[in-house]
Amino acid sequence: MSVDVRVTAAQEQSRSDAPLLSVDGLDVWYGHIHAVRGISFEVPAGSGFGIIGANGAGKTSTLRALLGLIKFRANSVTFDGVRLDRTKAHKIVELGIGYVPEGRHVFSGLSVKKNLMLGAFRTRWNSDLDRRLERVYSLFPILEQFEKRLAGALSGGQQQMLAIGRALMSEPKLLVLDEPSMGLSPVLVQDIAARLAELQATGLTLLLVEQNAQVTFSLTQECLVLETGRVVKRASSELLREDPDVRRIYLGI
Repeated sequence: MSVDVRVTAAQEQSRSDAPLLSVDGLDVWYGHIHAVRGISFEVPAGSGFGIIGANGAGKTSTLRALLGLIKFRANSVTFDGVRLDRTKAHKIVELGIGYVPEGRHVFSGLSVKKNLMLGAFRTRWNSDLDRRLERVYSLFPILEQFEKRLAGALSGGQQQMLAIGRALMSEPKLLVLDEPSMGLSPVLVQDIAARLAELQATGLTLLLVEQNAQVTFSLTQECLVLETGRVVKRASSELLREDPDVRRIYLGI
């Protein structure tokens, strides 16, 4: 599979040097298991940042900690000037962070449109909400076509589009995605990667966890590599794409 959605000039111009997200010394434990070990990184506004690693490396634990879904310790975790380590989980979405979880977790018994509206549950119905919905439909036309269909009747790829669309309904500044290509065909992976690249081109910041390193490198400018909860490599996506260890372990070449 070839996934190559390179950074455009518009994306370069949309970036800011100031970090939108700053993580300093993040630690996560599960009982006696030290799952994430003092990792630090920054995500500039308008950029794409990737976290790669094998199963059990601490990728998902890192995301869940940032979203306030599990307990963690850190020197500081700051998003757009606000300390996330001092913010309740239900307030984090309001700050401008959208989350696309691993496994999609759509509401199978609700229609596509109702699933999308749940992404904006704190927003009153008005013309702005209609605009958000139209933006999602423009990005994923199949969702408009199937807006009355139950989400559980969609294919895996369509459910992934729905999960992304639901997160976009809150108009996030940062879109956090956990394994968005998991279980999808190469064609659907290519299509979703292209849609994510379109979003980044508008200035949306992406934080991406993926086992598919090719997808990660195509959508990000910088990545860190985790092994057993530790950062073992951090560099530009272009450099990591050519790193012999990364190519052998994650690209199989």
